[in-house]
Order: sequence, then structure tokens, then C-alpha cells
Amino acid sequence: MSIKAEEISSLIKQQIENFDADIEVSDVGTVIEIGDGIARAHGLDNAMAGELLEFSNGVMGMAQNLEESNVGIVILGPYADIKEGDEVRRTGRVMQVPVGEELLGRVVNPLGQPVDGKGPVETTKNRPIESPAPSIMDRQSVEEPLQTGIKAIDALVPIGRGQRELIIGDRQTGKTTIAVDTILNQKDEDMLCIYVAIGQKDSTVRSTVETFRRHGVLDKTIVVSAGASEPAPLLYLAPYAGVSMGEDFMYNGKHVVVVYDDLTKQAAAYRELSLLLRRPPGREAFPGDVFYLHSRLLERAAKLSDDKGGGSLTALPFVETQAGDIGAYIPTNVISITDGQIFLQSDLFFSGVRPAINAGLSVSRVGGSAQLKAMKKVAGTLRLDLASFRELEAFAQFGSDLDKSTKAKLDRGARTVEVLKQGLHKPLAVEKQVMIIYALTKGFLDDIPVEDVTRFEEQFHTWLDENRSELLSVIRETGKLAEQDDMSEAVEAFKKTFSPSE
Repeated sequence: MSIKAEEISSLIKQQIENFDADIEVSDVGTVIEIGDGIARAHGLDNAMAGELLEFSNGVMGMAQNLEESNVGIVILGPYADIKEGDEVRRTGRVMQVPVGEELLGRVVNPLGQPVDGKGPVETTKNRPIESPAPSIMDRQSVEEPLQTGIKAIDALVPIGRGQRELIIGDRQTGKTTIAVDTILNQKDEDMLCIYVAIGQKDSTVRSTVETFRRHGVLDKTIVVSAGASEPAPLLYLAPYAGVSMGEDFMYNGKHVVVVYDDLTKQAAAYRELSLLLRRPPGREAFPGDVFYLHSRLLERAAKLSDDKGGGSLTALPFVETQAGDIGAYIPTNVISITDGQIFLQSDLFFSGVRPAINAGLSVSRVGGSAQLKAMKKVAGTLRLDLASFRELEAFAQFGSDLDKSTKAKLDRGARTVEVLKQGLHKPLAVEKQVMIIYALTKGFLDDIPVEDVTRFEEQFHTWLDENRSELLSVIRETGKLAEQDDMSEAVEAFKKTFSPSE
């Protein structure tokens, strides 16, 4: 069989035409040490800090320590199959999470992968988990209230949209309940919610998600869960994943509240990572940059200027204290970063005052300027009244003979404490809060027995809905008090129908 020269030349020409000269260059390193979720690799000289790296079995890692001879990598997944000598290659991209409205109503892990068994999340957008906070000129002052539905907070330590308000207290003092109730109260508000659960039991997260579903707020909430059984890198990444998802909404002109529950566990996970990476330990064995860990997270909360769309991201970080010690390392760090704190006291909690907010140690540094005018007017003296009541209460334990004004203060204080108590998952509309606090501060409750105050309040709200709904709508729509005569008349009219228990 003879070979024709023109056939060969045409074949060669065809091959030359189809020749693709693109060369793919990738940095490949070798694992030289592996253990405890940390790998060290040699040969990745150009790796970036925070870059995603891929091991030969498909598991991802994140470059943390960039040293002269090797790179310290935290492994974001199972590491049992990775061994010394394995290849690890650069991806050229930093750690990102999927963002967008498709995540609403879902439970995801810190990598944005769904863990609720409802199939994949169809998002088209990603955001890096680390991004610079909005600049000073891109912000505006906090002037819109974030209604939590909790009387003790909206009246005494109000929170504004774009604020960072720390919730601090011992374990089992109702911290998570405050966050859950705040999210439940956003059902009819133009506010999206992100709940970041760090190091919690999966069963606890499940019951929280069920609470959201039962009250109809799950479809406007993203739950980011890094459970107690997850490796430390995921606990460390969880808050950054949450805030990145929130920033996407904020930069699109929406309002979002992000709850970090809690940052103590994140700091402990970061300490574990840092010690395994052989970084030098500092106070309480935390690394030197543990302050920066939280400051770069919380500074991303902001109320954007109108030029940037006017969106807001409100941060509610949680910190757990040991025996009420707010002077410990992590609590003082986070207190100095945030715009105020709500301190929950175990003594109050166990004595039946729930939410157990200590009004003396709780403060909101900017929320007052965002408070509704109506609430500001009726609750103006409430904090001082409560503080002087607590002082007198301690003093009155020793003396039996009390003068008339002291007794009146103690009586008013006891009723104030009763009014500020609130049931579990029962957030209250702000106009109803204003009405009951008005009745309290104007002395209408002074002749109601203390044990009947809670019942009085419940029946009063129902009566207002049925008989004086126009008063409530004036407060709700204008943000200001209705005519004082009308409000006083409404309280008096209801009191005539209320019968104290025998």
C-alpha cells in the first residue's frame, strides 16, 4: 500500500491547525507533616495567606502560616486519608462562600454546603469570607431602631440598625433566647436574619431551626451551623461565613441582623489552631492576634450611606462569661470593640426575672439616638428608677421602718420588674410596649397588686386591640405618642374592667 505525500502533508496541516499551545502551570507542593487537622507542605513558595489549597484526595485546606521553608495548612475536612508525600496544589483563589437569596430558609455549614437534607443550594454568587470593613465615609450614623420585641431591651438598652451590641452572661442565662426572640420579632419587618451557631450541639441547633419554622421566620433566615463535632477550622470560619452572606444583602440596600452564638467558642477554636500551627501563645494561651480575630469581624457591621444604598448589617455577638466575670480576656476584648452590651445575670435569672438583664451593667452607646420618640419619652426615667430600686432593695433588707417616699419607690420598682418580665418566644410589638410602660411610669399600676401586674398587662393588650386600636396605630405609624389625655383615658377605662385576684 503506497502512502501519498499529499495525504501526509494534509494530516500534518490538520494537526498543526488543531494544536493548542496553552500551557497550564500550577504550583504543586509536597506534604511533609500531617496531624491534628494541620498539614505542613514544602514547595508552595508563591501561596497567599488564606488561599485555598487542594490535596490529592480532593480535600481542601487553607494556607495560614507562610514560613521560609514550608506552608502551614489548616485542613477543612477529613484528614485521615492524607499522608506524608501527598501532593498539594494551589487553587489561586481565597476562601469564599456562596451568597444570595437562595440561601434563605436553609441550614448550611461554614463552607456554604447545605446540611438540612433539602438538596443543593443553587447560588450563582460567591464572596470572599475576609473583606475590608466599610470605610468611614461609606457609613452613616445609626438612626433607625432595630425592634427586638423585648421590653427590657427596647426600653433600656435599645439597638439601632448597623450597631454592634454584645450579649454577655454565664451559660444558661437566656442569651440564645434573646437572639431567637429578636429574630422572631422580624417576621413582619423588612429585616433579614442570619443565625451563626458556633460549637453548639446539633440537637440544640435543630430545635432553634424548628422554633424559626414554627413562627414563620425561617424563610427569611439563614442558619450557619458549625457543630461541636466539627473540626476547629470550621468553628473559626463560621462567623466570617455568616457576615459575608449578610454583606451581600447589605450592599444591595437591604437590612440584615447577624447573630454570632458565641464568639467564646470561636476564640477557643482559633487558640487550638494557633497552638497546633506552633504560633507563640499569649495571655490564657490565646495567640497575640485574638483581638484582631474579633475586631475585623465586628467592624464589618455598619449602616451604609445613602450613596452606597443605605443598607445595614447589625451584629449581635455573644460571649459566655465564667461566674459573671466580665473582666476576663475575651469579654473585655469584645466589650471594647462593640457599641454597648446587654449583661445577663444568673442571680436574676434564677430568681425568676427573665430576661435576666442587669440594667446597671448594660448599656447601648448609640441605640438611644435610634430609639422611637414615643419609647424615649415614656422610658426616659426607667433606667434610673430601676437602678435606685435595686439600691434601695438591698438597703431595705436591713431596716424595717421605711418613710413614705422610700416605700413608694420600692413599690414602683417591684412593679417595674414585673412589667419588664417576658415569656419565652413572645416578642411584643413596640406600640404595646409603649402603652404598658406609659401606664407604669404615670403611676396607673401603683394600686394594682404586684402579683396581678402580668395578668393586667396581658388583658390590657387584648383590650387595646379590641377597643383602642387607633391609639396603637398612631404610635406605630408616627413613632410618636398619641394625645396624653387619650392614652390616660384608655388606661383608666381598662382599669374599670380589670378585677384583681382575691
